[in-house]
Amino acid sequence: MQIEFYKYQGTGNDFVMIDNRTNFFPKDNIKLIEQLCDRRFGIGADGLILLENDSIASNLANATDFKMVYYNSDGNQSSMCGNGGRCLVAFAKKLNIIENQTVFIATDGLHHATISDNGIVSLQMKSVDAVKTTPEYVFLDTGSPHHIQLVEDLEHFNVKEVGAKIRYSELYGKAGSNINFVKQISENTFALRTYERGVEDETLSCGTGATAAAIAMNSLGKTNSNVIQLHVQGGELQVSFDKTDGKFNNVFLKGPAEFVFKGTIKW
Repeated sequence: MQIEFYKYQGTGNDFVMIDNRTNFFPKDNIKLIEQLCDRRFGIGADGLILLENDSIASNLANATDFKMVYYNSDGNQSSMCGNGGRCLVAFAKKLNIIENQTVFIATDGLHHATISDNGIVSLQMKSVDAVKTTPEYVFLDTGSPHHIQLVEDLEHFNVKEVGAKIRYSELYGKAGSNINFVKQISENTFALRTYERGVEDETLSCGTGATAAAIAMNSLGKTNSNVIQLHVQGGELQVSFDKTDGKFNNVFLKGPAEFVFKGTIKW
């Protein structure tokens, strides 16, 4: 079988994109997905995303433009990916499915998004009703589970070692969590590094992690701003939201989504 694919990246978080509107892709083939994402023996990516028709009628909205199906690089289907969602919007525009705005469905529900002519995508994330704060860390779900903790020397911090230890600890059990380490730069700017489950390593960026970090810092009172800048290893992201009675709504993740290359691979 020959597979046509597109490679996209959003602040260094990279993805194999496949147009699966004809449902040709063997979605249960974990080995294939893992090999396609392999950086030495495949295309190389943090994850693989299928763009599909939304065949299931949703009572949450009248219509959607497409469906997002996301797999981690370990080959397993996973929860929401913010940067992947932004890249999928850019992919949908390249395929002429949309113009500059869209509504699509993912594993955590409906997402509204816009894309500018220069490839900046603003993606609406899920609302957050509950934020768990402790003296050591913050935990919340932004479409994927995220553990957030502040560190001083973020530049030299061993994200992979410490992140893996927390991810596999009794705190999160078998399912695990993504682990984020944050340092405050200014009143509304933070640096962020993330260990992602499923990738089992640090990635250059994590969209749901950036969203979680922004909300966590506001919840802790580290910033009163509702527009927060995140410096990630692969670039810059912005998170905005409305906050009412400790609940976060109209949450948007904004940043670049870039086409890298197109190719075919034989399986």
